[in-house]
Amino acid sequence: MKKRQFLKSAAALASLTIMPSAVWAMEKKKVLRTAHIGLGGMGRADLEALASHPAVEVVALCDVDSKATDMVKAAYPNAKIYKDYRDLLKEMGKDIDAVVVSTPDHSHAPASMMAMEMGKQIYCQKPLTHHVSEARAMSKLAAKKKLVTQMGIQVHSFYDYKLATLLIQSGIIGKVSTVRAWSPKNWGNDNPAPTGSDPVPNSLDWNLWLGTSPERPYKEGEYHPGNWRKIMDYGCGTLGDMGVHIFDTPYNALALDVPKTITNDCRQPTGYGFPEENKVTYEFPGTPFTADSLKWVWYDGVNAPQSHPDLKLPNGEELPDQGAMFIGEKGRLLLPHFMQLPKLIVDGKYEELDLTELKASGAIGDVFRNYDVEGKRHYHQFVDACLGKDECSAPFSYASRLTETILLGVIAGRFPNKTLHWDNATARFREEEANAFLDAPYRDF
Repeated sequence: MKKRQFLKSAAALASLTIMPSAVWAMEKKKVLRTAHIGLGGMGRADLEALASHPAVEVVALCDVDSKATDMVKAAYPNAKIYKDYRDLLKEMGKDIDAVVVSTPDHSHAPASMMAMEMGKQIYCQKPLTHHVSEARAMSKLAAKKKLVTQMGIQVHSFYDYKLATLLIQSGIIGKVSTVRAWSPKNWGNDNPAPTGSDPVPNSLDWNLWLGTSPERPYKEGEYHPGNWRKIMDYGCGTLGDMGVHIFDTPYNALALDVPKTITNDCRQPTGYGFPEENKVTYEFPGTPFTADSLKWVWYDGVNAPQSHPDLKLPNGEELPDQGAMFIGEKGRLLLPHFMQLPKLIVDGKYEELDLTELKASGAIGDVFRNYDVEGKRHYHQFVDACLGKDECSAPFSYASRLTETILLGVIAGRFPNKTLHWDNATARFREEEANAFLDAPYRDF
């Protein structure tokens, strides 16, 4: 099924009289009525963080597994319960202001696009989409409908990351030529696809969990609830999980767009799971904060990162478990992930950060690092933006480009050690065989 057909059907299914977003914003609502699609681990965290805003009223909860719904419904006794997001949107469209999508990656775009067609403000977990074509479509639709949107990259609103952005843009290490980023997490699977099937748990609607993705028999412990990130049909691997968080600050600080070339050093593809270890090298066009071009190297898997002089720390210290290193003309800036301040390295030694000018300009205040507070900032920013009191810092116009960059690296994993050339204007690879993975047909379900 073509995505255009899916959206047309979804719009017909939800044939309601929807107030245009511009008119909605003029209403100056004091309460934001939210519907939450996906209530697993991250979905539950999203729900609790958004509901902690005093202006939020949770009116609907949806998950394909009743176990997930059962864990949260008591806290929201007035919320209606659903298994199918299409039923939720059809029946409650007039009673919802914003929709929160916290499903596995493959359902981000189908659920979000249906809600956006209805004029709903959207908070969607990262990565924004499962396919490059979906990322561009979501950004285009959000702009057309003039919607408030936010991608769930909570650390985008944390002090440490905003400080690193300001430091890089102040020229603390000069123009940046290289970024090296890493995570030792392993959201890969080097095993062949499983055979046979297992009974589907009574709590789970397997057809709805699969959604628009290809039909596949249920296997206990293989996909739901925890391992779908490892599988090509549903997730985006470690790069699509931790990569979005760790890429975000350098990507934002250096004002990057999408890359020109991408190469992934990994094992040969199996057609089922993502490689367990990846080294992805991107080349980006230059920006005012970089050299004429920027090299970006991403490492993931249990042995990440590989040893390199760019990553050597003073005093023989070990690298943080996850993070990014900016390499510039005048030194290096280390940004651990997460809840650690950036560290300036010049001539092989740590230098104390001088924040005098940043504080004097009002760009940044005193050091503020409290996870209980900062963890909610990104969510509350979305709520306030929906109420006309703020603006989102990770709208789909930004999130779609970041996600596209991530997904191009994921696609490169299907062509080990082959450099792929990306044309931003046409949204196509020079290598025709790679274009087959920019999109996928939607299954009728």
